[in-house]
Amino acid sequence: MKISLFIKISILIYTLLLVTSCEKKKEKIVAKIDNTAEIKRLTIIADADFDKNEYEKAYKNYQTIVQLSDPEKNRIDYVDALVSIALIQQFEGNYLKSEITATKILPHLKYLKKPRFAWETYKIFSDNYLATKDYENALIYAKKAYALNASPRRDANALANIALVYMHLGEHKKAIEIYKKVTTTGYYGNKNKANTLEGYELMDYGIMISNIGISSFQLHDPKTIDYFNEALKIRLKSNDRQKLPDSYSNLSDYYLDKNLPLAKKYAETAYKLACEINIYSAKRYAMLCLIRTSEGNDLKKYTNLYINFTDSMTKSRLIEKNQFANIKYNFKKDIDENLRLKTQKAENELQLERQKNRSYILYFIIIISIFSLVFIVFHITAKGKREKNIAAFKSELRISQKLRAELTNEVLMLFTKIQNSNIEISPQKEELLNSLDHLYAKTRKISKENSIILTDEHYVSGLKEMISDYANSNLNIIINGINSISWTKIDRIKKITVFRIFQELFENIQKNNNASLVSINFKKDEKNIEIIYIDNSTEIKEESIKLKKRLQNVENRIKTIKGTLNFESNQESGFKISFTFPL
Repeated sequence: MKISLFIKISILIYTLLLVTSCEKKKEKIVAKIDNTAEIKRLTIIADADFDKNEYEKAYKNYQTIVQLSDPEKNRIDYVDALVSIALIQQFEGNYLKSEITATKILPHLKYLKKPRFAWETYKIFSDNYLATKDYENALIYAKKAYALNASPRRDANALANIALVYMHLGEHKKAIEIYKKVTTTGYYGNKNKANTLEGYELMDYGIMISNIGISSFQLHDPKTIDYFNEALKIRLKSNDRQKLPDSYSNLSDYYLDKNLPLAKKYAETAYKLACEINIYSAKRYAMLCLIRTSEGNDLKKYTNLYINFTDSMTKSRLIEKNQFANIKYNFKKDIDENLRLKTQKAENELQLERQKNRSYILYFIIIISIFSLVFIVFHITAKGKREKNIAAFKSELRISQKLRAELTNEVLMLFTKIQNSNIEISPQKEELLNSLDHLYAKTRKISKENSIILTDEHYVSGLKEMISDYANSNLNIIINGINSISWTKIDRIKKITVFRIFQELFENIQKNNNASLVSINFKKDEKNIEIIYIDNSTEIKEESIKLKKRLQNVENRIKTIKGTLNFESNQESGFKISFTFPL
C-alpha cells in the first residue's frame, strides 16, 4: 500500500469518528420552528389595535405572540407582548392577573440592555398596588422606576407616578409640588413652552394637569376648574379616549354642589365614553358620579347597576385570589421540583462531562494510533527500500559472479583460439561459430534468469519459452495441461513463484542427473493446482540428501504461497518431484 493512500484512509477514518460523535450530539438537539416573521407581523397588528383602544383584539394577538415566541430568541417581542397583556388586564380591573403577567417579565429584565422594559414593568406593579390600595408597595415600585434613569421623559413620568401615590395617600400639597415641577421644568416643561408636545407625551401631560386639578379640588383651590378644563382640552385634542371619561367625571364632581344638572350631564357623558373603552376604573368612577347626581328612579337604577358591576368584579377577583393561592402552592411545588431537576441536571452534566472526557481520551488514543501506524508504515517502507537496494546489490553481485564463473574461462579460451588459429579455414571457422553460439546461449540464459517475469496474458508463453531453453539435442521436455489452467485468474505472486521454481529446479537437476526425457504435468481441481516433474535419469551424482538440501530454496518458495513439495529419487525409476499450492 502506498503511504499517501494509507494517510488518506487514516484521515477519512478519523473524520468519520468526529462526524459520528457530532451526530450523536446533534440527535439531542430538537429542531425549533423560526416564527420570527409571524411574530413581527402580529406585533404590528396588535400594537395598532392597542393604540385604537381595541383591547380585546389586541389581547388575542399578544397571546398568540407569547405562544409563538421563543423566550430566548424572541425575547424583546416576548417581553413587549407580556407588558401589553399586563396593561390590558390592568385596564379591565384584573389587577391580580396583571401582576402575575408582569411577574413573568422579571427573569428576562437582566438580559435586556434597554431599561424601558424594566421601567414599564415597575410602573405596572406600582399602578396595580395603587389600585388595590397597597400604597407602600406602589411607592416602592414608583421609586424603582425613577431610579432606572431610563430617559428624560420616563424620568419625568416616574416622578409623576410618585406624585400619584402621594395624591392617593392624601398628601395633596406634596403631590401638587411634584406635578408642578414636572410640568413647568425639565422635559415636559420645556416641550410645553416650545409647544411641541404631541401624541403620548401630550396625553401624559394631560394626566399630570388633571391630577393637579384633583389635588387642588381636595384643597378647595379656586384654580381647580382651570386645571380640569385644561386637562379636558388636552384630551380632546390628543383624542385620549382612555382618560377622557375621567375628565368628565372630574367635572361632574366639581359641579355637584354648584350645578347639579350640569354635573349629571358630565356624569352621563363620562359613563357613555367609559362603556365604549370598557376600562374598569373609568366605568366605576362614572357610575359613582351618576349615583351622586341622580334622584328617584335614576338613583335606584344606577345604584343597582353599580352593585351588579362591583359584585361581578368582586366575584372575579375572588376567583382570581383562589387561583393565585393555587398558583402559590403550585409554585412551591415547582420550586421543589426544580431543585430536584437541578440536582438531576447537575448529575447528568457530570456524567456528560465524564463521557466527554472519555471521548477526548478515545480521540487522543485514535490519533496516537494513527500517527503510530503512519510511522510504522514509513519505517517499514524505508526498511523495504533498504532491503530492496541490498537485494538489488546482491543480485547484481550474483549475476556478476555467475558471469565470471561461467563465461570468463570460455571467453578467454575463445580469444586464445582466435589468436592461435586461422579462422579462414572452414573447420576452424565452424568451430568458432559454434563456440560463439554457445557463449550467446549462456549469456541469454543468465539474462532471462534475472529479467522481469511477465504475469499478464503472455505468462504461459513466457513460461514455455523459459522451459524450452533448457531443452537440447540430448534432452527432450514434454509439457502437458498447462493450457487447462486459467492463469489470468491466478495470483501474480504465485505465477512468479512457479516460474522461479522451474528455473531453480532445472538448474539443479541438470547438474546432477543424466536424464534424456522430462515430463511436466499441470493438474487443477476445485481448490488446488498440482505440478508434477518426472525425468528418466538413471544416474544421480550426489546422494539424495544433498540433492534435497540444494532444493531447499525451491521448498521455501512453495511455502510462501502456502504450498507443499514432495520428491522421489532413485537410480532405477528416475527422478520425480511434485508440488501443490492453493488457487
